Amino acid sequence: MKKRILVTVALLMILCTFSGCKKEKEPTEATLTPVTLNEVAHSIFYAPQYVAIEEGYFKEAGIDLTLVTGFGADKVMTALVSDEAQIGFMGSEASIYVYLEGSKDYAVNFAQLTQRAGNFLVSREADDDFTWEDIKGKTVLAGREGGMPQMVFEYVLKQNNIDPKNDLDMVQNIDFGLTAGAFSGGQGEMTVEFEPHATNLELQGDGYVVASLGVDSGYVPYTAYSAKQSYIEKNPQVIQGFTNAIQKGLEYVNSHSADEIAAIIAPQFPETDVKTIAIIVERYKEQDTWKNDTIFTKDSFDLLCDILETAGQLDGNVPYEDIITTKYSEEAVK
Repeated sequence: MKKRILVTVALLMILCTFSGCKKEKEPTEATLTPVTLNEVAHSIFYAPQYVAIEEGYFKEAGIDLTLVTGFGADKVMTALVSDEAQIGFMGSEASIYVYLEGSKDYAVNFAQLTQRAGNFLVSREADDDFTWEDIKGKTVLAGREGGMPQMVFEYVLKQNNIDPKNDLDMVQNIDFGLTAGAFSGGQGEMTVEFEPHATNLELQGDGYVVASLGVDSGYVPYTAYSAKQSYIEKNPQVIQGFTNAIQKGLEYVNSHSADEIAAIIAPQFPETDVKTIAIIVERYKEQDTWKNDTIFTKDSFDLLCDILETAGQLDGNVPYEDIITTKYSEEAVK
């Protein structure tokens, strides 16, 4: 009898070895929770997010992710408020605006991704000795008033004693993502561009990167993930799983080479050569773009509010504890 029991136990151990016995079952397609993520732009600037998608980190977290590009923080927030998306990815200024409007079910930021601005100043002429004084008198294709890209641009200008209203001519009536095409077509003497547009302009011979707003503005809480209070309260496991996936994406980009990262995220940018993707990733790595974790600190929030005040876009007090939660980010790094 003892021999039979021992043989049975041994067989069970062998079966577990080959079948991979686990305490928890891997999520299947049927058990995944559908989540729509609306992103402000589709840019290599957000490489950790695309690593998380391509490496299956969201599925591991039980999430069936649908990615939609909103082309502007205002459009992303509209999708979030109208429940077209469960999670929004944008500059956190949008959540501050909604909060100040008195919305009861406002958006709460639960994870920060980037800690530098991701746009670059592109000129028609190469200039290795560029200083911000050189922008005076120029016509510059810029961003939407009140948007994070534009506010950081104006913040950098003011830090260099340049008056955004009087020292240059800013064109702000071109839709987000279309400024590079307008610049190639002859509009403006300079343009403020995200990647891959900045590098593409260089490769086409239409422009040259002369300054990085990410470097010159310092560490800024540029983009973060947010969801409505009601969604977070009802779906804490989804928010935690999502944050865990982004944390894994951050860990990957901060521990791998630009070439390795480019190879992973290449399917997200089929129109861009993988070598070009690697060049862009390296540019972002060199300026310390990506955080080591997703924790949105109070110091970062205070800096964001300072930028909004400098831009004349903040009228009222916004308590950090109301629109920022670090609960899920802190759990993700344990």
